[in-house]
Amino acid sequence: MSLMRQTMQIQYLSLKNRWIPPNLFGLSPFHHSFTQIAKKLEYDDPPDPPYVDLPKPRERESNRKPYPTPMKILIQRAKEKRVARKAQPCRMLEHPPDNGLLVPDLVHVAHDVYLAWKLLRSGILRLVEAIPIQRCRFCFEVHIGHVGHEIRTCTGAKSGFRSATHAWRKGGVQDVVFFPKCYHLYDRVVKPRVGHDERYGIPRIPAILELCIQAGVDLEKYPSKRRTKPVYSIEGRIVDFESVKEMNEVERGVFTRAGGNIVKSDCGIELEGANKSSSLWKIRNTLDQQYEVDTELRQLSILTLDSWLKMVCGAKKIMGKYMVQTCGYCPEVQVGPKGHKVRMCRASKHQSRNGLHAWQEATIDDLVGPNYVWHMRDLKGPPLDNKLKRYYGKVPAVVELCVQAGAPIPDQYRSMLRLDVVSPDSDEVDLVA
Repeated sequence: MSLMRQTMQIQYLSLKNRWIPPNLFGLSPFHHSFTQIAKKLEYDDPPDPPYVDLPKPRERESNRKPYPTPMKILIQRAKEKRVARKAQPCRMLEHPPDNGLLVPDLVHVAHDVYLAWKLLRSGILRLVEAIPIQRCRFCFEVHIGHVGHEIRTCTGAKSGFRSATHAWRKGGVQDVVFFPKCYHLYDRVVKPRVGHDERYGIPRIPAILELCIQAGVDLEKYPSKRRTKPVYSIEGRIVDFESVKEMNEVERGVFTRAGGNIVKSDCGIELEGANKSSSLWKIRNTLDQQYEVDTELRQLSILTLDSWLKMVCGAKKIMGKYMVQTCGYCPEVQVGPKGHKVRMCRASKHQSRNGLHAWQEATIDDLVGPNYVWHMRDLKGPPLDNKLKRYYGKVPAVVELCVQAGAPIPDQYRSMLRLDVVSPDSDEVDLVA
């Protein structure tokens, strides 16, 4: 028996290593080459959009937000900066925007984001009149539809007595998307922080608008300092010799400054006078022209959704160069290299910080609050059932509002909508694994 097993194993190995002709099983001789071509074509096809799971909230509000960049990398960067500062105490900063100059490649991106932000606000204001919005009276839950959902996720006051069910009321534009406000910085390099005593004298504007202003958008109401020469770093402190030169020239009567803006920036783009009258005039004309043409609801939803995607994509590009800070425990945001020193934090562990914020690197969700909502496949259908919540999808409220108004679903949000999931009936939930 052992000899027979050995002979069978030898025959099996010899057949395994032997080459078998492709037409042995009725296949054409071109089958092998055809499969290779098909494999090559598979790689040439456009890749599928990446899968994005539903956003998971923090386990506890007292826990700190996760760091976008790992702490080890932050410590390593701090050590490298300390070593470079000791090696060269006095040096001129070369790379914008740390040296006070604008990034030339991001000036047009900032104008596009500003225009998209304007279009988004106007589009939401009109879409809310046609698509109803519901908001809970006791928490920040929002639902888009004629009737609120029945999913028990309320965490507001006395939610235990209501079995975590929501108490719905009519919502508004401010419930669709959240634009947190921050302090406007006239000079983001020399004076990047706002003191506690200065909190009433400095205006607070939406953080997305402040990001566009620092990246190159000029508004007469919110002036910003523009430089033509980079600043110096002396033992870690920023020194601007251009301002000293300007003061000397003003005393001599060479010229006078108006509004605190230099005529031209380092990238050769006019930032005063002609720029104000040209760029802002184009933006206003574009708003009027597009909304005069796009009067229908579906076209308006497509324009609004496109503005949302452009704003988010452009803001991510700008945030790659211009730093944005957020508190690790509350929604406070500050656009700039450092956070402000205003003692206004009321989140967890604020007593140990004397009311100061625990600043860390911000993400796009901190700059623009997407406010995720449950997706309804049929706006006029029955309300969402609490037993079937594992089969429902979630998307930002702006995307849900535009989709319900007739806009096509973007590819990057298809996985979050869970369109490939067929939800069972309420009486079939116990039969589904």
